[in-house]
Amino acid sequence: MIQAIARLIVALNGNVKKSQLAAGFAWGLLLALPPTGNILWIVLFAASFLFRHNHAAKVLTMAVLKLLSPLIAPLVDLLGWEILHIDALRGLFTTLYNMPFVPYTRFYNTLVAGGILAGFVLWGPVFGLFMALIPLYRNTFAPKLRNAAIFKAAARIPFLSAIARAVSDMSDGKVR
Repeated sequence: MIQAIARLIVALNGNVKKSQLAAGFAWGLLLALPPTGNILWIVLFAASFLFRHNHAAKVLTMAVLKLLSPLIAPLVDLLGWEILHIDALRGLFTTLYNMPFVPYTRFYNTLVAGGILAGFVLWGPVFGLFMALIPLYRNTFAPKLRNAAIFKAAARIPFLSAIARAVSDMSDGKVR
C-alpha cells in the first residue's frame, strides 16, 4: 500500500499526464461502486487494463471508496432497485436472466445494477473534476505543501516517513 501511495504522489508531482491521472481516479470510482466477486466486476476490472490510466490512482480510489461503501451502499442499492423495477425493462431483464451465461453477472442484484449505472454515469464528471483539480494542485498547493511546517512535522510519523522514503526512492529512479 505504501508503494501505491508513493507512486500516486510521484505521478501527481511528476510529469504524468493529467488525463491519465484523472482516468485512474474515474476507473477507481467505477470499480468501487459495484460489489466485487461477480463476473461483471471482473470483466470491468480486466477491461480497465486495456486503457491508459494511472493504476495507483485507480487502486487508491477504489480502496478509499470501498472503505466508505457502508455509507454509499444505501444510495447505490436504492438506485439499483429503481432501475430493476422499471416496468418497460422488465421483459429485457427476464430475457437476460433466462440466458445461459448472463445470470452469473448478477445484474439482477440491486447493488450490482445501481453500482454499475452510478459508476458509468459518474465516470465523466469525476474525470472532468480531476482534470481541473490536478493542475490546481500542481500549480498552487504542491509548492505550498512542500514548505509547510506541518508537512515537515508530519514527515516524522513512521508511516508517513516510510511513504516519503518510497517517494524519494521512486523520484531518484531506485525503485520501479
